Amino acid sequence: MELAIGIILGCCALGAGLAMIAGIGPGIGEGNAVAKACEAIGRQPESKGSVTTTMLMGCAVAETTGLYALVIAILLIFVAPNLLVDLLVETIKAL
Repeated sequence: MELAIGIILGCCALGAGLAMIAGIGPGIGEGNAVAKACEAIGRQPESKGSVTTTMLMGCAVAETTGLYALVIAILLIFVAPNLLVDLLVETIKAL
């Protein structure tokens, strides 16, 4: 039973680490968006307002991916191990 609990905890930690890899995507995407917005404003300074508004909306949408990954990682670290271990204990008692 101790081995099974160790496997559950290890897999939850591994899953949380893999979920946080999703934080790379928003960073790259937002960096590209800001770079292109600065380039657009440099070429046509009169369009600063509309370019900035569009860029901020795009960055907000891109950031949600990272926030979802963070929520999943927190759930895998703090919630899932307790639920899975309790399920394992109940299953063993039922046998």
